[in-house]
Parts: sequence; C-alpha cells; structure tokens
Amino acid sequence: MERVALRSLSGRAKIIGTIASISGASVVVLYKGPKLLHSPYWTSLLQQPLGSSQSNWVIAGLLLVVGNLFISFWYIIQSQIMKIYREEIVVTFFYLLSLFILSMPVCLLAESNMSSWRLRPSIVAAAVLYSGIFALSFGNGVHTWGVRLRGPVYVASFRPLSIVIAAVMSAIFLGDELYLGSVIGALILSAGLYAVLWGKAKEEEMNDDDASSSISSGPLSSSKVSFLQSHSEEEM
Repeated sequence: MERVALRSLSGRAKIIGTIASISGASVVVLYKGPKLLHSPYWTSLLQQPLGSSQSNWVIAGLLLVVGNLFISFWYIIQSQIMKIYREEIVVTFFYLLSLFILSMPVCLLAESNMSSWRLRPSIVAAAVLYSGIFALSFGNGVHTWGVRLRGPVYVASFRPLSIVIAAVMSAIFLGDELYLGSVIGALILSAGLYAVLWGKAKEEEMNDDDASSSISSGPLSSSKVSFLQSHSEEEM
C-alpha cells in the first residue's frame, strides 16, 4: 500500500502534486478565459449538435465522479491481485467479462429498442470498435501492467492528464476553440504530475538504500566478518 510521510520531502511532494493535478484539471474544465485558437472553417462541417432535450449534465457529472471513485478502488484491489497472480492479460480479461455482465442489464433497460444495437458502416461503428479495442482492452491491459510495476498511485496520477489531451485533440480534429484556461490548467497539471512522479522516485531510491543497508548489515555479513577474524587468528 502507498505510504505518505508528511515529514519527508518526497511525501510532501506527492501531496502537493496531487492537489496541483486536481486543481489543474478543475481549471481546464471550469475556467475558459480568452480564446486562443479559433475553429477552422472545414471542421464546422463535421460538427453535430450534442445537446438533447433529455440531457441532464448534473446527473452525468455525479455518475462520472462515482465511476472514477470506483476506478480508484479497483486500482487498489488490482495491486493486491497482481501480487498473487501476475498475469495482466488474464486479469484484464476477467475484468472486462465482469464489466460486460454487469453493464448488459443496465444497457438493455436504458435502451430497449433492439434496432438501436445494430452496427452499420458509419462513424458510430468505428467509434464503438475503437472504444472496445483500444480504450477498454488495450488501455486496461496497460493500466494493469502499470499497477503491477509501479502501483496504483502511479497509474491514477496520469488520469487527470486525459482532460488536457481531450481538449487539445478536440481543438485539432473537431475544431473546438482552445481557451487560455486550458493552457493554464495544463501547465498546473503537468507540474503536479511531475511532483508526484518525483516524490515516488525519491521514495523508491530511499527504499533501495534501506534494503541494501539492511542486507549489508544482516547476519550473513556478520558471519563473514567472524569467519575472516577466525581465519586471521589461525594464520597468526
């Protein structure tokens, strides 16, 4: 499990970096400021209205918060699973299978019209295939691998960066306007991410130094010293 030492410089760096990452992501979402990049003319032809009379952004935001909270819990549980069973592909497969079993009844209740589930050759089918292959399968496999190597905090610290990537990619490919708030939030978020990674790197260095010092001062080294002393006495 992750340990936070408030008296150490690495522990304070991780705490400050986490707060800065959350603050930077909040700035990207909540603050716009002056417009820096206007949408080109050709991208306006690709845009379609996303609004709906049945949209409820408050409920959607709360569900996203709950979803990210459960994802954080899953990273912690996953780190314990990977200590016992170190097969990322198998763990990812059962995770996606469980996700399919749990989400299928909810999806059928939300959309009972079976014709809506048919995939026709269109941008919708490409989006579904991309989400299934890369966003879910490949992405969760990489996350599982990262949790096994570096732990849940290392993987979760990169999640706020997806907001900045989405803002930049939407400005390039979808023609959305790029505002000053996105740039300021990206800088704050990047600084916070660097602080978290720097703190974890320092903690790993300290743990390696402690492990090496404990090995060098263990019973094996003391037995070697006693053996050398007895051997020198015999020669004398």
